[in-house]
This record gives sequence, C-alpha cells and structure tokens, in this order.
Amino acid sequence: MKYIDEYRDGAAARRLADQIARITTRPWTLMEICGGQTHSIVRFGIDQLLPDAITLVHGPGCPVCVTPLEMIDRAIAIAGRPDVTFCSFGDMLRVPGSHDDLLSVKAQGGDVRIVYSPLDAVQIAAKNPEREVVFFAVGFETTAPANAMAVYQAHQRGLTNFSMLISHVLVPPAMEAILAAPGNRVQGFLAAGHVCAVMGVAEYEPLAEKYDVPIVVTGFEPVDLLGGVYLCVKQLEEGRAEVENAYQRAVPSAGNVPAQDLMREVFQVIPRKWRGIGQIPHSGLGLAPAYAAYDAEQRFGVDALHVEESPECISGLVLQGRKKPPDCPAFATRCTPEHPLGATMVSSEGACAAYYRYRKRAALA
Repeated sequence: MKYIDEYRDGAAARRLADQIARITTRPWTLMEICGGQTHSIVRFGIDQLLPDAITLVHGPGCPVCVTPLEMIDRAIAIAGRPDVTFCSFGDMLRVPGSHDDLLSVKAQGGDVRIVYSPLDAVQIAAKNPEREVVFFAVGFETTAPANAMAVYQAHQRGLTNFSMLISHVLVPPAMEAILAAPGNRVQGFLAAGHVCAVMGVAEYEPLAEKYDVPIVVTGFEPVDLLGGVYLCVKQLEEGRAEVENAYQRAVPSAGNVPAQDLMREVFQVIPRKWRGIGQIPHSGLGLAPAYAAYDAEQRFGVDALHVEESPECISGLVLQGRKKPPDCPAFATRCTPEHPLGATMVSSEGACAAYYRYRKRAALA
C-alpha cells in the first residue's frame, strides 16, 4: 500500500542512514519514547543501520509496561468479585500481578471481558443494570480522549453501575524525570507521533529549552524513524535544541483541540506511580471531582493496596533507558512471553518482547 510502502522503502532508508553517518562527528545518545517505535527499531534493525557513534535507548513508551504492579493487583481484586463484569483491552490480561493475572481470574470463572473500545463497556453497563461494570483505563494521552468520552457518556446516561480503574500517564513529565535524573545520558528524543496527534507539540518546548535537548516528533515506519534521527542528530551537531515536527502528515501543531477539551472536562492531573520507576509528579490523570463517582478504586475500596516490585526484573532500568533487555540475566531464560517476570515481556509494545521476538537468538549466542 502506497502510504506504508513508501515509508518502508529500503533504498530511502539506506540513503537516510548514509546522511546520518555523514553529519555525525561525535557520539550521541537518543531515546524513542514510544513502544511502537521501539518495536519498529528492533524489527527493522534501524539501530543497526546507524553509525556506531549513535546509540538508541528505549524509554517508558509502553503504557502496559509502566502500569504499576499494585494497579494490576487492584484490577485482579475487583475482577474477582462475583458482582463485577471487568472489561479491558486484551493486552492487559496476561500482565503479571503479585501472584496472578487477569486471564487467570477469567479461567477461574470471573466475568472478565476483552473489549475494543471503552464505549463497549458503557453499553454493557447499560444492558446489565444488575452488574457492576468496570473498565480498566490504561494508556498515555492517545487513549485518554476515548476513556474520557466513556465516563462522560455514562454520566449523561445516568449509569450508576459503571466505573473506571484508571492508570493513565502523561509523556512530558516522564521525559523530564529522565532528563533530571542523576547520570542521565539522553541527549535527544524521538517523540511519539500518536501522542502529539492528540496533544500537539507545544508542550515539549519548555523541556527542549530547560534541558537543552532536541525533540523531534516522528512516526513509526523505518523512513519516519531514520528521518527523525537525522533531524535530531543535525540539531545536536549544530548546537540547537528545538522541537521539530517531522510527522506533519498526521500531527497538526495544535493537536486535537476538542479531544483536549474533553480530557480537561473529565480528568485532572495528579501524581502517578510508574512501574519500575516510582512516583512522578504531575504525570497522571485521575477523574475530576465532578466525575469522582466513577472511580473504581474508591468504589471497591482497593486504593490502599500497595505491593513491591520483583527484585529480579530489571524492567524499570529498561524503561529508563539505562539497560537493554539482553542485559537482564533472566532474559529469554527465566523470563519469556509464556512465563514473564514483568510487563515489558508481555506487552506487544514492550522492549523485552521486541528483543525476544526479533533478537533472541543473537542475545543468547
């Protein structure tokens, strides 16, 4: 198909890689901030096309992966109740909690359902007024508008049996946490095009200025990503630190303003804990006071549940770009997609899953 093939053109990719090599005069470390981009980089060997001086590290761009362990345990506790129909996207069902996962709850008789939209859960609630229907709202800014719409519609329809377990996180505060951390080595970012399609590009400008770091908004195909790397390296080599939109075919500068308005109506910015990283101020979304009645944590009394991460899993270091999946002693041995230690091996956007799928043989050699 034209709009896929042209961005997977091998000759165009090679030309971009050659251009990057020509302008690179010193080592640079760049981070992509999207799990979909991570999979494209590993699948197509984009990092292997680059000169040795360019290092790509993988950031906390997988929403499933950064959902904290205790939130999975809260989901399991709610889903196990006999009066609850628990709705989720499919990628959350195999994410391990402390002792179990949602798929196990379903296997044991729990009413756990895979849906393709949060609005499906609203419909289930409308058709089953005797059931408590809970939707597991996980994601970055990309999924927040649809989740906000689900709460808004439930409110408009007067549904009292619908609620959300919310683990929404925001990209810019996570980027700032990485940049401000001691020992940070990230010098430039590839920003996620789908997040920017919702939020626009202006919110990255204070980060670029404060930390003197270029941020290039890009897409997900090889030519997109190599083009983003080229622009990022060009800025670094020229001593510039600006926000550039290299994905204009999908990202308007202002983003999706009606979606932003709906998000501000239904949600408020709160601190949020990230799996393997810890709490980051102003990095999450929770329900605004006018919609607090739809908060599943409060409704089912699971908000006080706290657990510790497994010390064997290094997913936190992977999500911060400090380690790569093959650096983990458990990678592809004690930790596999069938028996994962952490969410980065389960999620379709997880870095560990990407390396397992495309580079397991090389990692074990």
